[in-house]
Amino acid sequence: MMVKNPKGRNALVAVADLLVHDFDVVDFLDLFVNRCVEVLDVTAVGVLMVDHHRGSLDIVAASAESARTLELSQLRHHEGPCSDCSRSGRAVECADLAAAGERWPVFTRAAVDAGFAAVQALPMRVRDTVIGGLDLFSATPRLWDADTAALGQALADIATISILRQRTLRHHEVVIEQLETALATRVLIEQAKGVLAERMNTTVDSAFALLRGYARHHRLRLAGLAAAVVQGTADIPALAADTAGVSGR
Repeated sequence: MMVKNPKGRNALVAVADLLVHDFDVVDFLDLFVNRCVEVLDVTAVGVLMVDHHRGSLDIVAASAESARTLELSQLRHHEGPCSDCSRSGRAVECADLAAAGERWPVFTRAAVDAGFAAVQALPMRVRDTVIGGLDLFSATPRLWDADTAALGQALADIATISILRQRTLRHHEVVIEQLETALATRVLIEQAKGVLAERMNTTVDSAFALLRGYARHHRLRLAGLAAAVVQGTADIPALAADTAGVSGR
């Protein structure tokens, strides 16, 4: 796809830069959803991926706690844009969720309660292989213009190819194992966010920002740091002081 918009070119370069040699699915998708928020002018982004053993979707990344909670509701009730998108392999959008009660009764109520007014779900697919979907959320009703849709799909395609490229290096089962590990790791990260939020008397989103900032500053795996927090071996006061120092510089 030819991207003429400088913002679009910068977005593609920024996502491509995430493809480091020691590629890790969890770290990549965490950075990826935040890049999408920045360049697509949306409120929040979530990524759902297929669990090949259970044949269902699971959340593996979200840019905000409100988006994560909404995605969990979508999974619990098997209803919503990303569920439809992953089944069909086609983009699904809604410009005004408050008026879409008949389409997704449970999802629309949960979305409005979470502060979202519009959504666009883009497939993560290569030809006939669909591995999940990318949800773009807006806090205000909006018509999803062709440029945003095209750039969002390009970013989703990059993420998909980046994950599936493992197939050219290793057997398909290894790729599935890596995705399942990503799902299990996400649970561990959620636990660490809760521990930090309680210990530091802050919000879950702020706790995650601290966790992510410390991991990046010290070149640590997000999963490894999360495990240390959950197991009680991480120095949480030092973590908070170090992260504050990094953000203040």
